[in-house]
Amino acid sequence: MKKPDPIETALNRLADLRATGPEIAAGELRAYLGNRSNLVVAKAAKLAGELRTSELIPDLITAFDRFMKNPQQLDKRCAAITEITAALYEMDYPEPEIYRKGLQHVQKEASFGPPVDTAAALRGMSAQGLVRTSYANALEEVVQLLVDPEPPARLGAIRALTSNGGDAGALLLRLKVLTGDAEPEVLGECFSGLLAAAPEQSISFVARYVDDEDDTISEVAIWALGESRLRPAFEVLKEKWERTVGRSSRKVLLAAMAASRLEVSIEFLRSLLETESSQTASDAIVALAIYKGNESIKELIASVVRERGDKSLIQMFEHHFQI
Repeated sequence: MKKPDPIETALNRLADLRATGPEIAAGELRAYLGNRSNLVVAKAAKLAGELRTSELIPDLITAFDRFMKNPQQLDKRCAAITEITAALYEMDYPEPEIYRKGLQHVQKEASFGPPVDTAAALRGMSAQGLVRTSYANALEEVVQLLVDPEPPARLGAIRALTSNGGDAGALLLRLKVLTGDAEPEVLGECFSGLLAAAPEQSISFVARYVDDEDDTISEVAIWALGESRLRPAFEVLKEKWERTVGRSSRKVLLAAMAASRLEVSIEFLRSLLETESSQTASDAIVALAIYKGNESIKELIASVVRERGDKSLIQMFEHHFQI
């Protein structure tokens, strides 16, 4: 009979522990945080963070220090160190040193091509943790990640500046947009961060990019405005709609307006169902499908579609709203 694999057994037990409360799980998690396997420790740390078992903070710190003695050998893919840092962040751990170590850590590992830096997500998470501490030079250290070679690290820095960067953080995000980034996702995170951190000052700034000649930048700006759920941002999207003729761009605008979840945006899309072409109406139905679980909105859309009497639109509605 094949002997059970101890790592697999531990991982399976950790999966079962999710169903227990933090008081019951804490004792076993403490033992798993001392496991030799970085995969077991990673899963235990993740669960500790989800359950917010703050009594395990000393054990998390001990595990972090143990793996950091030789992370290249002890913690492949940076799995354990990253999850430990994320757990400490979830528990509002206030001391800066672990976050500072994580922010500076680079771990190159072999891959099919050039070596891959597996610590990028760790640096990003460490940035978010560091700015929540009282460390005086937190922004000075975090800002360096805005030019990090790896997108996950840059994204983490942007989220850190959004949540705890204050006015200086907002200015840094604006500078990051102005200097550009090869990854549209990074610029999209900047747009969203600006609209969250400084909405009044940022709507007009983000609005400049809805007409960017790079379609991907235009799209992330549109999505950021929609997801901000700000009424003035909807007005920007509506104005853009009125002067846009390309169907692909219009579909993005409809989806972003629907994502705003503003009453005015839902009413605007409802009006399109009544008055616009079948093609535009069908695109509006697709955009509004995010509300298929909302009975009042679902019935509002259904009544408009029924009254219009277009069989193709009725079929489109039934398909996307699962009737």
